[in-house]
Amino acid sequence: MPLIDIGRKVPDFTLESDDGSSWTLSEQRGITVLFVYPQDDTPGCTTEACAFRDLASELASMGAQAVGLSPDDGDSHRKFIKKHRLNLRLLVDRKDKTGAPKIAAKIGAWGEKMNYGKTYVGLIRMTYVIAPDRTVLMRFDRVKATGHAERVVESLRRSLDSKKK
Repeated sequence: MPLIDIGRKVPDFTLESDDGSSWTLSEQRGITVLFVYPQDDTPGCTTEACAFRDLASELASMGAQAVGLSPDDGDSHRKFIKKHRLNLRLLVDRKDKTGAPKIAAKIGAWGEKMNYGKTYVGLIRMTYVIAPDRTVLMRFDRVKATGHAERVVESLRRSLDSKKK
């Protein structure tokens, strides 16, 4: 599926959260920073998740929360959270019969990528900043883990500050 453009709505979805509860996008009252990552407890994914962890209070001060999405199961998410003391939700994006994570495929985070000169299909690291009405406020495509959370927070701060003026 194609990426969702800024100003368009993300299709509503409900997924299992790391604690076994259901998490529904349309039920979120603040801004959701949905970061899509390939796999729990790998170097890049740990860097990204820990950065969002460290910026959680800053996001909260702007009425936002970071939420991770990957195809890992709830048990993997719980271990990842415990090991790295993560203070954010991680959603279980189960794969369909083709092997694609259902929501990642719907929002353009599943597709062709290259690693060490080889092309393959897989999860594409990206982030959507989503308003409570599910409108995409910002989109960060094919991101590098290091420094990404900081760029998201700074972009969101600038955007919110410019709307106050």
